[in-house]
Amino acid sequence: MVTKTEEKQLNQLEIQVDNGGGGTWEYLCLVRNLKVRRSEKVLKHGSSILNDQKKRSALGPDEWTLNEQVAIAAMDCQCLGVAQSCIKALQTKFPGSKRVGRLEALLLEAKGLWGEAEEAYASLLEDNPLDQAIHKRRVAISKALGKPSIAIELLNKYLELFMADHDAWRELAELYLSLQMYKQAAFCYEELILSQPTVPLYHLAYAEVLYTIGGVENIISARKYYAATVDLTGGKNTRALLGICLCASAIAQLSKGRNKEDKDATAAPELHSLAAAAVEKEYKQKAPDKLQLISSALRILKT
Repeated sequence: MVTKTEEKQLNQLEIQVDNGGGGTWEYLCLVRNLKVRRSEKVLKHGSSILNDQKKRSALGPDEWTLNEQVAIAAMDCQCLGVAQSCIKALQTKFPGSKRVGRLEALLLEAKGLWGEAEEAYASLLEDNPLDQAIHKRRVAISKALGKPSIAIELLNKYLELFMADHDAWRELAELYLSLQMYKQAAFCYEELILSQPTVPLYHLAYAEVLYTIGGVENIISARKYYAATVDLTGGKNTRALLGICLCASAIAQLSKGRNKEDKDATAAPELHSLAAAAVEKEYKQKAPDKLQLISSALRILKT
């Protein structure tokens, strides 16, 4: 993740380069090192170096790194002629390179030649089955083609090899949700919570999945994870506070006729009041024009 200091440094350098103040190569290096996407700027300033023989020669071996960087930026901007030119230069310099082969497959994707791109990635995986980037590109192709079931299958195979990849678990959960496979999505969020228990986003997402599945036990559990989200965010997550209110209301309705000594069920009114008060306070401070609307909605939930 890029820090505020790094982002400030990058923006200052970008303004300097745009205004002709020098530092083009330093800017391109910083973009690459921070792994940020500034494709239009990289294409513009990177091409200015590559098209100037004197500047290009001064880079030495870094010329090829710049060719790769500009090729990816050009594909982002759909300047496929520039991308092809950069890749051709890399092919000439590094014949048979798997890294260049990956760029060739990316170019096929950019051209919309999905079948050929898939074949290229499959061939590259035969030589290196542990190439994470290629596995992810195959998932991206399946999503682009509107085939979430295939994307899920590929992601599951990927996670058998790289089970500590949090982004992959999150992507898999979102794919399951798109197909309304809530129990499978819940499993993904459980894995994420186990590996990163202090990330409130995962607790919130898991709570929402449990609430969607429904049933008193799931909603009681959902309330607990909404509460964990509130705790992890210092009480600042309005979505989680509203989630507690919804859960409390649902539990009260679903628990009619249950044992009154059930602490999980009888805790609903108290939690509801605390969460509702916190929501109203938040709206009063940040959206006072909507306070009456949210207060009315919260009163309905209490009835």
